[in-house]
Amino acid sequence: MARSSADDMELKRSCEAGIMSKEKDRETVVMCMRVAKGRGVWGKAGKLGSRHMAKPRVLAVTTKAKGQRTKAFVRVLKYSNGGVLEPAKVYKMKHLSKVEVVQNDPSGCTFLLGFDNLRSQSVSPPQWTMRNKDDRNRLLMCILNMCKEFLGGIPKVVGMDIVEMAMWAKENTPVKVTQVSTKDGPIESVVGEADSQVAVEKDLVSQAEEEDIEALLGTYVMAIGEAEAFSERMKRELVALESANVYALMETESVVEEVLEGLEIATICVEDMDEWLGIFNIKLRHMREDIQSIEWRNNRLELQSVSNVALIDELDKLLELLQIPPEYEASLTGGSFDEGNMVKNIEACEWLTSAIKNLEASNLDPIYVKLRAVREKRAEFVLLKCTFVRRASEFLRNYFPSLIDFMLNDKGNFSQRGQLQRPDHADMRYKCRTYARLLQHIKSLDKSCLTPLRKAYCHSLNLLIRREAREFSNELRAGSKASKSSTPLFEGPASANQSISITDTSADAYCKMITVFIPLLVDESSFFAHFMCFDVSALAPSDESDNNNPVAEAKSISLSSSEPSGSSAKPTNSSAELGVLNQCLQELLDGIQEDFYALVDWAFKLDPLSCISMHGITDRYLSGQKAVVAGYVHVLLDDLETRISILFSRFVDDACYQIEKYERNVRQIGVVPYIPRFSQLAARMEQYINGSRDLVDQAYTKIVTIMFVTLEKIAQVEPKYVDIVLLENYAAFQHSLYDLANVVPTLAKYYHQASEAYEQACSRHINLVIYIHFEKLFQFARKIEELMYNMSPEEIPFQVGMSKVDFRKMLKSSLSGLDKTINAMYRKLQKNITAEELLPSLWEKCKKEFLDKYATFLKLISKIYPSETVTSVNEMRDTLASL
Repeated sequence: MARSSADDMELKRSCEAGIMSKEKDRETVVMCMRVAKGRGVWGKAGKLGSRHMAKPRVLAVTTKAKGQRTKAFVRVLKYSNGGVLEPAKVYKMKHLSKVEVVQNDPSGCTFLLGFDNLRSQSVSPPQWTMRNKDDRNRLLMCILNMCKEFLGGIPKVVGMDIVEMAMWAKENTPVKVTQVSTKDGPIESVVGEADSQVAVEKDLVSQAEEEDIEALLGTYVMAIGEAEAFSERMKRELVALESANVYALMETESVVEEVLEGLEIATICVEDMDEWLGIFNIKLRHMREDIQSIEWRNNRLELQSVSNVALIDELDKLLELLQIPPEYEASLTGGSFDEGNMVKNIEACEWLTSAIKNLEASNLDPIYVKLRAVREKRAEFVLLKCTFVRRASEFLRNYFPSLIDFMLNDKGNFSQRGQLQRPDHADMRYKCRTYARLLQHIKSLDKSCLTPLRKAYCHSLNLLIRREAREFSNELRAGSKASKSSTPLFEGPASANQSISITDTSADAYCKMITVFIPLLVDESSFFAHFMCFDVSALAPSDESDNNNPVAEAKSISLSSSEPSGSSAKPTNSSAELGVLNQCLQELLDGIQEDFYALVDWAFKLDPLSCISMHGITDRYLSGQKAVVAGYVHVLLDDLETRISILFSRFVDDACYQIEKYERNVRQIGVVPYIPRFSQLAARMEQYINGSRDLVDQAYTKIVTIMFVTLEKIAQVEPKYVDIVLLENYAAFQHSLYDLANVVPTLAKYYHQASEAYEQACSRHINLVIYIHFEKLFQFARKIEELMYNMSPEEIPFQVGMSKVDFRKMLKSSLSGLDKTINAMYRKLQKNITAEELLPSLWEKCKKEFLDKYATFLKLISKIYPSETVTSVNEMRDTLASL
């Protein structure tokens, strides 16, 4: 027989290790056994066994000491993927309320443990199956003993006899043979397991209880040991029992007969009742059929009545759709379009639009679509629509020209001599707004009729705007008192350009023209887009909040108050719709650009520098012009900016040409005239800047570049005086532009360029003067430097012409009469310089450069001729300072 798993010490150690891995406190494993886990239900144990596959588990009974108290647990352990035992479930022994052995298991090895603290008693508890009955008894006896020891009582036991369990425990208590060491040597001691585990396994029944049970059983086993006597006794008792039964039957014969008579009478009554019930059932069936027939006829009458009422309501609604109100019919067929009748016309138009929409197949019940009355009325409504749209279109095509002609005939609407008149179209827009809703209804009824109306409006308004622009431009030119500049900027005597006034009347005239007409054109474009029902937005969102933008001052004309109810007010920027709008705006504003061009040409002839102001104003309006409906205005401003840039470029090219003409002249003495004149020009240009300075900076770049190139060419005419011409002119350039270079970055760049060129020219000229007067001295130093490349300093005095005697001769000839030589240097600088203010700085640079070169000369001499006495640098500095 296989050894029980309860005796497997390796299993016990695995259980202790698995429990210790999850619990902080140490627990003692009293007993552990391998079991198979299944599912069952109280009272139906075994019926669910086939539905759930048995899983291998280990049941362990453990104890844990907590102070003076000891707690007992029943733990369930399962095998992990690596075959290691790990805790799966833990039950407290104090909650064990029931132990039930499954009766349907013939082996008796399956049992259930019931705990009273389970959350859901409806969930089927697990059932545990042991390998054999001995293992089952051994585990259950361990559990019951621990319950009695620690809890003072045992749980309810179902399916097995507690007395038989106690008897099994006595018979199967294992005996342990232990060795006890004595003086005579080790001897074997036989001890029962119950004695060795006194704390766990104790008798379930005490000695007194066992004696009482034996005494009770003794009363029921009398003579059981004598089988024949017991058999005779049982036979006698059976015969006595049968005799008593026969006697009782004979005594109750009369009672039985009375009962039989009563039953017969009751049977007759039941048969009569059954016959009567059959008759009543037939009558009730006939009545039920009659009632059903009456209810069916009644339901049909009610349905017919309801259907008739619904039909009448539907016919009334259909008649309302098909009937034309008399007042609307009069307005649609022959009514007047005067301002007083427009309310009636709009109401009639709204009714017609809704009536046509209601008779469309998508909005009508499919039953009515094919009715002849509906088809005829739909055709009648379409004919009425065509008639109304034709009449309204003819009226508006005549109304727009008549309204514009009235404004053209009124001279008070235009500028006159001595009086500038700002265009005012508020009254015209107010009158046009009266027909805004009519135009929207015409678009919803027949969109193709809008094209001739738009052309008529554009043609009429174009005449008005062109005349207003022409009169306004003419009066601006006539009222501006500005004289034309007759002297070219870089030609003539130097004082010719100094008396020119800097009054910018021509640019002011252009500014007024732009300020008045650009917002007007934006307003007209926006009004036209809304009035003629284009589905585009009026202004970009950024323009509506731009308070500094003059174009944003042009208000977006909103017709939301006059839009028909039910129409969508959300604009859709369709590319096709925007293309049609741009074509119409070109027809509306075409020709007005000629008046702007004429004003720009006039301003340029009066003062070319006014292009700077005009370009700034135009660029400011152009950068702020983001209206979707004002695309043509953007094109106009772009063309104006291009034209102004071309004119100003022509002026700059002419100035460059005048500068280039100087290189063809005879040798220039002193500062060329265009340098001081450029400073005057730059000062004037800065005063004209109004906004962006890109145009001016480009002009500076082009003119100054030509000036420097021309200056280099002029200086090359006389090679002897190249540096003198350059340093005088670059100095003059710096002097004249000093203030402007501090505030203008472009001029600052050329100022630094001129400063570098000035320094280079000064350096070359000073070196030339120094070498002229001290030629022998520095030629000797150059020879020394050349010889030092090939030989050591000690060998140089032995070369031809480099001896100490030669050195002393050279030094005597160069430094004798030093005062005269230095005075000659000063006179040389003073001789060719026309700008006397440059002489002191040049002389200081000359002395500094001479001292630097002399110090370098002394360093070379100290290496080659260390014993020779030479004038020191400090003595030379004192000599220069005394002169």
